[in-house]
Order: sequence, then structure tokens, then C-alpha cells
Amino acid sequence: MSTVTLYTWIGFAIFLVVMFALGYISAKKTKNVSDFAIGGGSLGPYVLGLSFAATYLSAATFLGYPGWSHDWGFSNLWLFLAIIGGGPIGVLMVAKRVRRLNTGQKSLSLPDWLGDFYNSDILRVGTGLILLFNIFYIAGQFVAGARIFEYLLGMSYTGGLIFIAAIVIVYVFAGGAFADIYTDAVQAVMMGIAGIFIFVSGIVLFWDGSITATFTAITQNLANQDVNLVKVFNPDSTHFYSIGVVTGAIIIQWAFASAPHLFNKVLGLKSEKDLGKMILTYVIAAICSLVILFGGLYSRAALGDNVVAADLALMEYATWAFPAIIVAILGVVILAAAMSTTDGLFVSISTVFANDIFLKVLVKKRIINVNDQKAQKIALQISRMAVPLVGMAAFLIVLKPPAYMGDVMWIGISGIAAGTMGPILYAVYGKKKASARAAELSMVVGLLSYLILYFGGIIPSTMSAGAVATFIGIATIVILARIFKEPQTVKKVMVEEGYTKAN
Repeated sequence: MSTVTLYTWIGFAIFLVVMFALGYISAKKTKNVSDFAIGGGSLGPYVLGLSFAATYLSAATFLGYPGWSHDWGFSNLWLFLAIIGGGPIGVLMVAKRVRRLNTGQKSLSLPDWLGDFYNSDILRVGTGLILLFNIFYIAGQFVAGARIFEYLLGMSYTGGLIFIAAIVIVYVFAGGAFADIYTDAVQAVMMGIAGIFIFVSGIVLFWDGSITATFTAITQNLANQDVNLVKVFNPDSTHFYSIGVVTGAIIIQWAFASAPHLFNKVLGLKSEKDLGKMILTYVIAAICSLVILFGGLYSRAALGDNVVAADLALMEYATWAFPAIIVAILGVVILAAAMSTTDGLFVSISTVFANDIFLKVLVKKRIINVNDQKAQKIALQISRMAVPLVGMAAFLIVLKPPAYMGDVMWIGISGIAAGTMGPILYAVYGKKKASARAAELSMVVGLLSYLILYFGGIIPSTMSAGAVATFIGIATIVILARIFKEPQTVKKVMVEEGYTKAN
């Protein structure tokens, strides 16, 4: 056993002990489906802000995105602008109004919130089914864990895939949102420290008398390998080859801020007045983590194109630059990043089956006739049983390793944004409430547009295809809201539930 492998096993064992201890404590607090989904809506801004950052960024930030930097050079820094610019704007535009509206609705998830707001079970179930696109996102995180186990622990890719899937499934099965949020906060701190460390390390290792001279030397190194690596728009890049696709990347990051597993974090905030603190915490943590994108550039400058795979470019740089114990610690941080996002995704999908479909449709409509107490117990069981089924589906998607884990992840994100952003934005910004029919058609048109644009090969970038489809979905509800009028009885309910105050 190599020194790196030994240190990684020790570090990962310690990490797992801490995470499962928090999961055990969380399981004791998880008494019903509300606790499982959003921590009972009783969480503070700093913990939620860190959790939001950890969930937003994921293992793609430490493997997939540096891999893009390695292959595409400086053009990938547009991603930094997209995440730091688009993400917070999305949160600021949507989160406060959503949180205020939910004071009356008491919804537990995005499908629940949209279904309650528009009084539409079609929208509730349809949005829930759209959330199954998050299985691609989970699959991307599984790839990250498998790659680390393969690279540092000597496992096969398939063995690593089984291992990371089993750990996350058992962990989320027990603790739900309490486990997700509190462990995410710890993981966000680890990710921020790692990001700053990698960024500074390159400056130290490539030092050439001043920071300006150092980055000039790195730039010249990259240009000598491939002039496209130092271009503002790299024609070889899937996502950053023109101003149009860069705009699409920024837009989809803006839409991503309302993704279901992030949406749950906003609903879990105890007090609306703390939303600003939550967002600031997220922005600071995100900046600290995202400077790790430079790790891919450092890897290309140090090693050229001689890496095992683009997704492992950062680990190759770490092995080249640091002693074994640092490499092992970085590996543990990446595993933490994979878990921090994956557990949140599991919770959001599980909530769809337990709350949005079982409680809000089957029980409420008396399709299944049980009392409230028994319904809550069954819902909690459903939410937990959904976890292994979702995990198996994600496992099968990436049984064959993809070229870029980030591309797999964005298949899911873009599909969800295309189908949900129209109804979300119209709910929080429309002067008059749109009819359920308009919202339902927006969901369908937005999703179909994405499927046609991306899987039809019309737009090769998942981000750009998602951005265009998202705008199509938004335009659809804006137009149809004028055609399909909302009944007066529903307008009365809106006033009673605080809609007028929120808008």
C-alpha cells in the first residue's frame, strides 16, 4: 500500500466517522417528512449559507471544472463569472419572494410549492417527474467519488462507484435534511480552504518575481502548448467558444439557483430577515472554493496534456506538487464535495415521492385513505425507500465512465431549469397570478424545447441548450397567462395566503 493510499484511507475513515455521527444525531431529530425534507424549517442563515454553497458547487468544482480548465484553458474562467454572478442574482431575485410566499403555503419542496401556488396536481406531479433529471446530477457526483477511489485507493472504477453509492445511500437513508445540511456546512468549510490552498500553491510553485510575472509565465507556457488555451473564447470548448454560449452559461447558472435541492435550503430558513446573511455566507464560501479552477491551469502548465483523464487533472497536479499527506487530504475534500451535493439531491428527489405525490395527491385526494398520523409515517418510509432506488438508477447511468463528469451533471440541471423556471418566475413577479393551465403548458413546452435542442444536436452545449429552453418556457407562461384567465375564487385565496403582500 502506497503512502498516499494509506493517508487517504485514514483521512476518509475519520471523515466518515464524523459524518455518520452527525447522521445518527440527525436521524434522532427526523420524526416526519418535513424534518426529512427541510429540517423542519428551523435552520439558521450561516449553516444554510454554507450548506447552499457546498450543494451548489459539488465535486464538479474540484474535478470536472478544473478538468475543463486543463483542456480549455483561460476560457473556462468564464465559469467563475457565471457562478459568482449568475448564482447570487438568481437567489436574490427568487429566494426572498419564495420564502415569503411559503410562510402561508408551508410547502416542503419545489413541486410542492408550485403545486400549492397554482393549485395544480398536474404541475405538482409533472415537476416531480422532471426532478428525476437530477439522477444525472447524482450520477456525476458518483463519477467523482469513483475517480478518487480509483486514483488514490487503487480500486477499480466500478468498485469505487459501488463504494461511494453505498456510503451516500446509507447516510441519507438515515438522516435526511438534518444530516444533509449540517454535514454540508462542515464540507463547505473544507472546500473553501482547499480552494484557496490550491490557488496560492500555483503562485508559489510558478513564482517568477511578482504575481503579474508569474501569471505571464503561466500564460506563455499554455500558449506554447496550444494558442487556443489562452484565448478569451476557445473554439475547442464545449461551453465557452463564443459570447452567445457564455451568455447561456451565465443564464443557466442564474436558473440553477432555483434548483430543487437548493430551493429546499431556502424553505428551511427559520427567519426571512436572515436571508441576506445566508446569501453573503454562500458568496464568500463560493469564491473561496471556485479559485480551484486555477488548479486545472496549473496542471496543464506543469504536466502538459499528460494526464490520465481530464477529470483527474487536479489530482495529477496535486501528486506532482505536494507530499502524500496533502494529496490524501485533497482527495478527502473532493469526496466530501461529492457527498455534500449528492445527499441534498437524494433528499429533494425522495421528497417528491413522499410528500408531493403520496401526501399531496394520493392521500389528499383520498385515493389512499389513511389518517394523518399513519400517512406521515408512510411518507417518511417512502422518502427513505426512494433513496436506494434513485441511487441504483444513477449508478447504472455512469457504469461506463464519461469523458467529462461536468457534462453528465448539466444534463440534469438544464432539464429541470427549462421545465420549472417559467412557473417559478411568474409566481414571484407576475402582477396577476397565471392560471394552472398556463403554468402546466410552460412546464411541458420548456422541457420539450430542451430535449429537442440538446438531444437533437441543435445546440451542443448543455448549458446553452438549457438557457434557450428556459427562456422559451418563460415566454410561454407570459403569453398563455393572457390567454388562460385565472378564476376569481383563486384570486381570493391568493390574497388570503399573503400573495398580495409578497408582490
